[in-house]
Amino acid sequence: MPDTPKRDLKEYVNVGHSELENHLRTQTAQFQNVLEEADASRKLTDFLWLNIFGFAFHYLKSRFGPRHPYQFYPAGDDNGVFKMKVENETTRIALLSDWASDTPESDRIGAVVASHKPDYSIHLGDIYFVGAPSEVHDNFISPKASWPRGKWGSLALSGNHEMYSNGAAFFKTLLPTMGVREVHKPSDSSVDSLSTDNLKDGGSPSTIREQKAGFFCLENDYWRVIGLDTGYTSVERPFIEILSPPDCHLRKEQVRWLKNQLHLDNPDDRRGIVILSHHPPFSSFRKSFPRPARQLRQLFGSFKRPVVWIWGHEHRLVGYKKREVAGLPVYGRCIGHGGMPAEINAPKYDTESILFYDQRRRKNLRRIGVGYNGFAWLKFDKETLSIEYRDIEDKVVVSENWHIDMESGMLNKME
Repeated sequence: MPDTPKRDLKEYVNVGHSELENHLRTQTAQFQNVLEEADASRKLTDFLWLNIFGFAFHYLKSRFGPRHPYQFYPAGDDNGVFKMKVENETTRIALLSDWASDTPESDRIGAVVASHKPDYSIHLGDIYFVGAPSEVHDNFISPKASWPRGKWGSLALSGNHEMYSNGAAFFKTLLPTMGVREVHKPSDSSVDSLSTDNLKDGGSPSTIREQKAGFFCLENDYWRVIGLDTGYTSVERPFIEILSPPDCHLRKEQVRWLKNQLHLDNPDDRRGIVILSHHPPFSSFRKSFPRPARQLRQLFGSFKRPVVWIWGHEHRLVGYKKREVAGLPVYGRCIGHGGMPAEINAPKYDTESILFYDQRRRKNLRRIGVGYNGFAWLKFDKETLSIEYRDIEDKVVVSENWHIDMESGMLNKME
């Protein structure tokens, strides 16, 4: 698949959240690629087929065609729970959301993250404009793609934009390239069935455990990083959306996995929990989706477990004070400023709950002020979790720390 030219960040200013608009933008981008190679006599024909008929076909197919079957982990060892690799007692994870815009800005963010050599990198969703195969290729798979793969692996969540193409490219094209590399001891009986052409750690054989569903858990003895799939249920059929707006609920297969594989109600498991999702359980700016929080609260049982919850969807960097969502204590953080024009407008409501908000103006695009793109840099060191929110210039905008009490299971923010 040939690489397409980079997009200008101006293409994303005032991008709407409807499928219709985003399909049109994708088709227009494909048309522009053809124009660069076509002679004048072909341009009108290419425009008609690619920009009108092609758009109509793609839009109608995704809106009324079958959605990609929901993928979940089969029973057995391949259960979507990955062991976090620890080196020198620490693990470093880069979180990016709304990053896959294939712009110079997203390339720059990818380069900054890569310079830090993360152990893992995780995308929290939204491949623009509609998560089409070409967009997955250009952002993640192409030799020129700037996705910063972690030393030990990369993982991905889906947003609503991936589902604008019914999720096919996310499940069929992206997820097979995502996974975690695990090193096995020579005595490990599973080594016999592994390919050992990737030998590291002094010659120990390793293999890539592929991410086979849109959710996962990356864990060690002190922490669990749980990625939730809120994207699959974020889009509905035309007309049905009007009567019954999508609520981003966790499907029963995912709830079953949380219950039977992670055992969130186990009172003896007192590890700290970091929740990742694309959609926000609450917001001071736009519509929020609290139902996943209600589902988690039920799964936790009687223990009122506090969590750090990091999401994207809104194209800004915002941190909230601790608050309860459906009875679940949440330290909420929005990092949806990975590759889209970072929004710096004032909050609409509940301004008192905001702890920090990066409203610095980086430049104007089409007379609209946009802020600084960035990412979250997580460092796990035994009972301590530190997070740095870094911008496109690799400047630390905000930093904070948490401590998990392994005796009580209580999560405390360190001042």
